[in-house]
Amino acid sequence: MSILIKGGTVIGPTGAQPADVLVDGETIVAIFAPGKGPEGPGPEVIDATGKYVIPGAVDAHTHMELPFGGTHASDTFDTGTRAAAIGGTTTIIDFAVQRTGEVVQDGLAAWHGKAGGNCHIDYAFHMILGGVDDDALKAMDQLVASEGITSFKLFMAYPGVFYSDDGQILRAMQKARENGAMIMMHAENGPAIDVLVKQALERGETDPIYHGLTRPQELEAEATSRAIWLASVAADCPLYIVHLSASKALEQVKAARDLGRNVFAETCPQYLYLTLEDQLGAPGFEGAKWVCSTPLRSKHESHRADLWQGLRTNDLSVVSTDHCPFCMKDQKELGLGDFSKIPNGIGSVEHRVDLLYQGVVDGKLSLARWVETIATTPARMFGLYPKKGIIAPGSDADIVLYDPNGRTRISVETHHMNMDHSAWEGWEIAGKVDTVMSRGEVIASGGEYTGRKGRGKYVPRALSEYLV
Repeated sequence: MSILIKGGTVIGPTGAQPADVLVDGETIVAIFAPGKGPEGPGPEVIDATGKYVIPGAVDAHTHMELPFGGTHASDTFDTGTRAAAIGGTTTIIDFAVQRTGEVVQDGLAAWHGKAGGNCHIDYAFHMILGGVDDDALKAMDQLVASEGITSFKLFMAYPGVFYSDDGQILRAMQKARENGAMIMMHAENGPAIDVLVKQALERGETDPIYHGLTRPQELEAEATSRAIWLASVAADCPLYIVHLSASKALEQVKAARDLGRNVFAETCPQYLYLTLEDQLGAPGFEGAKWVCSTPLRSKHESHRADLWQGLRTNDLSVVSTDHCPFCMKDQKELGLGDFSKIPNGIGSVEHRVDLLYQGVVDGKLSLARWVETIATTPARMFGLYPKKGIIAPGSDADIVLYDPNGRTRISVETHHMNMDHSAWEGWEIAGKVDTVMSRGEVIASGGEYTGRKGRGKYVPRALSEYLV
């Protein structure tokens, strides 16, 4: 079946241009000057007049069903990918998990089991390495060569759970340099944070705000710098800093990029908009809704302005969500009286496209940069381009019609994520996702969801396109 999207303005990484887009089956087959497409009987026509036609967004950092802190992320691959689709995201890259002592391939198989037959949109995986040893290093080669997994996440935080020491990190980086994979790094000094957490609890400082105060930006900056220098020792191993939240950490990334290093970073909507005082510091236990790591930063410092600037200058390459939702009841409440036991995570997979469009409205991003940060760059960064992330002949027909004249009000009453609260309650966005197409099938339109569980496919990934 063919579909002609007429009358819209196609937004890509090079800018905006009025054009009509012809889809045949699952693929974009042609782009025409306005009115120059097929006439007469033939394709079904979708009227995109007054709307932006953008590639379906790629969220390169989600955690569906992740075990954490004695519970599991509340979104399944079913509920989470349905919510993502409604919000204009047509591909996620989730994280399969290997814990210390486990076989890497067994962890991957477990995540295939969770996702297979349950996703509403296409999906891929990164691999978390919780234990770097000889077997894990061999597994890295096998996953790159045979499984379409070309990125591996390590943690400088969470001793006793996911933590890798500097020697393990260096060995994994050396292996990635050999096979072309990307090392993704949770960059916080975990052992030092644990000292600060213990001291705070001993002083009786138990409220959610102390989650942020015991994870100061200096410990994010130190770990970011250390990861960058370890990658340098590993012959400039490709390094991607996840969920960067702080000005001092951004300075480390910027300095490395100014030297031409293979160093990249993402931030997340929560760091662009939310703050330590207004959210984590909410009265009583309310701040638990916004406990995530890295934490929200102080509104009295320049973090948010610096992150927006980093997006404009490309020192920050991508905006992902780090979507890892937990309900307040029975989940976040595990940390009542002890902030260190609050499961870490915020749910935003449904809202990223809108929240970043608000940056366009506010004059902080161009339309082209909006599309780059939510779709094109994550697809290129993680080996999905040009199948994903671009409106171009031969690409998958993952297409979003975005209405700049619409409005979106975010609320727990209307969102589709499996959460009993919203981190963005009451927020209003000057724009709205109108129609979502995944591989040529309209799965959401005018606020109605028409997709189905199980239609999403696993997408093996190639190497990053950004490496020197």
